[in-house]
Amino acid sequence: TGQVKEGEIESKKKTINLKETNQEFLRKQFEEQEKAKLNELKQRIEKMVEGSPTLKQFKNQLLLDITSEGLRIQIVDEQNRPMFDSSSADLKPYTKEILREIGRALNSVGNRVTVSGHTDAARFSGGEKGFSNWELSANRANASRRELVVGGMDDHKVLRVVGLSSTVLFDKNDPLNPVNRRISIIVLNKKTEDAFLNEGER
Repeated sequence: TGQVKEGEIESKKKTINLKETNQEFLRKQFEEQEKAKLNELKQRIEKMVEGSPTLKQFKNQLLLDITSEGLRIQIVDEQNRPMFDSSSADLKPYTKEILREIGRALNSVGNRVTVSGHTDAARFSGGEKGFSNWELSANRANASRRELVVGGMDDHKVLRVVGLSSTVLFDKNDPLNPVNRRISIIVLNKKTEDAFLNEGER
């Protein structure tokens, strides 16, 4: 009693799919290499800003960080130094210079980019039924895209240009804060790029 002959009970065997394990390893390795490349680009842009007397004075308006989507470059307004003419998509001369330098730097990587425009929550007198922050943020995003291309960035790198109005505030506690008016450029990692490209698939 209690003894079992070998073979009467089959022991559960763990099977390891070597192909899947190898693919997962390669995927993680690729993601780490890509993150390192984007970090290198971030440092290059920071050095470019530090090394340029013109750009250095706008250092506080340039925010760079690595997100789950890739490298995010944000150019924000300051109270006395806006990027655009008031209620307009006309870029200030120094904003053009910043965008052109960034466009030149972005060509050093093969990653695609998205450009989004953001406004503060101040409304136009005509209300949302007329020309609104939606149109303004989209126009500013496209104006920024054009300057990136003027700076030397390949136009085919652009995957998406959107105007987000005041839906994604930088300062949620103060919807009217000038920093909410900004342009966000994201140098996409491959995972996010694929997600965008496959949106239409079922």
